[in-house]
Amino acid sequence: MTAGGAAMNDQDPEPRLFGTVLVVDDEEPILLIWTRVLRDTGLRVLTQSDPLAAMAVLEAERADVVVLDFQMPGKDGLTLLREIKAAHPGVEAVMQTGFGTIEVAVDAMRAGAYDFLQKPLEDLDLMRRTVMRAVDRKRLADRNRELEAQVSFRAEYEGMVGGGAAMKKVFETVETVAFSTSSVLIGGESGTGKELVARALHFRSPRRDGPFVPVNCAAITETLLESELFGHLRGAFTGATQNKRGLFEAADHGTIFLDEISEVPQSIQVKLLRVLQEGELRRVGSSDTMRVDVRVVAATNRDLAAAVSGGAFREDLYYRLNVINVALPPLRDRRDDIPVLVHHFLRRFSGKMQKKVVSVDDRAMRALSAYGWPGNIRELENVVERAVVLCKGDSVTPGDLPAQITEPGAERHSRAAAIPESAPAGKYRDAKAAAMARFERAYFRGLLERTGGQIGEAARLAGLDRSNFRKLLGKHPDVRKKPGEEPDSEAKEPHAKPI
Repeated sequence: MTAGGAAMNDQDPEPRLFGTVLVVDDEEPILLIWTRVLRDTGLRVLTQSDPLAAMAVLEAERADVVVLDFQMPGKDGLTLLREIKAAHPGVEAVMQTGFGTIEVAVDAMRAGAYDFLQKPLEDLDLMRRTVMRAVDRKRLADRNRELEAQVSFRAEYEGMVGGGAAMKKVFETVETVAFSTSSVLIGGESGTGKELVARALHFRSPRRDGPFVPVNCAAITETLLESELFGHLRGAFTGATQNKRGLFEAADHGTIFLDEISEVPQSIQVKLLRVLQEGELRRVGSSDTMRVDVRVVAATNRDLAAAVSGGAFREDLYYRLNVINVALPPLRDRRDDIPVLVHHFLRRFSGKMQKKVVSVDDRAMRALSAYGWPGNIRELENVVERAVVLCKGDSVTPGDLPAQITEPGAERHSRAAAIPESAPAGKYRDAKAAAMARFERAYFRGLLERTGGQIGEAARLAGLDRSNFRKLLGKHPDVRKKPGEEPDSEAKEPHAKPI
């Protein structure tokens, strides 16, 4: 302690510093005890015997935790605590006193103290644990405030959250091309946020006051898709009891978002091409054409160029759609964004459920950050929602997370589900098809095992709508068989339980 009660730094070198503690007590032996107790914790320890000088020390040194004596000459600890909390509300405080009554403890807690220690200070381990818990609480609060600030900033960009290099590139592309009238093709795995990008393109464009019409092409049967897109006249087909305008007409002077564009059959692809080339369409059953002013934004989770090579998608339509390309990275390739996204969803669902779940502890966050996220952001959103439902305190713990995220090898298994095995030798197209088939079988089998065979829940985790999930699953009838069980014979196929 320097003369006059000035602040004293612990002189021992501390290469593992991760926080600062200020101890304020008018008894120098107590200050020495605290210095020794905290010496090997990796904390920087400051001591001050004059409570009147404590605020100046706090201003200069920015301590994370203060340890205050309750009764001191010149200013009591409770008054000092209130002053500290008023000036530095984020600083955690531990009160110590020789007058260990319930009233004193209650007053200290009401004033903002994190914990309370009673003199004489005999349990050194308790002293150390109490301060370390306070430091951890401060670090967690600081991290949450940082994430909150990031979420607030990112959410301003049309609801898209992410600060990594990959997403910054997406934001810049959207900002650059939003004012164009050119068609945009958004690529990316299911659950990566393709519709959010489409909405951002619309609401950052001069068409923002016009309609934004999303269409899931995979969710509409081929027989209805033409009528849904282009409309029909009364009597055009059985059940057409009145004239109906299509979704392109509904999107006039706005934007239409064609999700899962790869699922559009070729019979309709040619009509889409006419709309893109000429701005004209014809209702089903009509010989008259009408003009529409619509910007087309399309999205796919498939390799559309490969579909063109394989003859499944028209080349001329592909080039009309792919004037501007936006590629969304999978969540496993933007792990720095996971804590920000977790906090974003945590805030949303806590408010929705009226629960005070404000943070995620370090172990849970490490597990979330390490997991491979085959279902991408949509899967993460579902996991955080589940965690908020299950959480019994104010912080999410590993026990609130699904086993596939916290169990050993979760990252390896999830990444194996997201990335197919090496392709075998042979023609590129055949090798790719074989690798994709292996991936789909392993991925869908894993999802169904985790959900107990529940199709709806499995589709949710996969980030797919139910109809598209069923369609993909239907290509692999063996997936729902137990290991070692023979697939149904052709004779039994008609009697198989529908998926």
